[in-house]
Amino acid sequence: MRIVMAETNDEKKARLAQALRDNLRRRKAQSREAQNPETGQEGTAPPPPVADEKN
Repeated sequence: MRIVMAETNDEKKARLAQALRDNLRRRKAQSREAQNPETGQEGTAPPPPVADEKN
């Protein structure tokens, strides 16, 4: 018996594309915070997560 994957390639591509867009928005926001000293928030953004290459 063959197990059918619950997620098609198109669904996976769409999910990964959305994750990339979300990550880009988050990184841009962190960059703006770090470059905007009048907000008093400089340096308070957490570093971006490090991707684990061992999958």
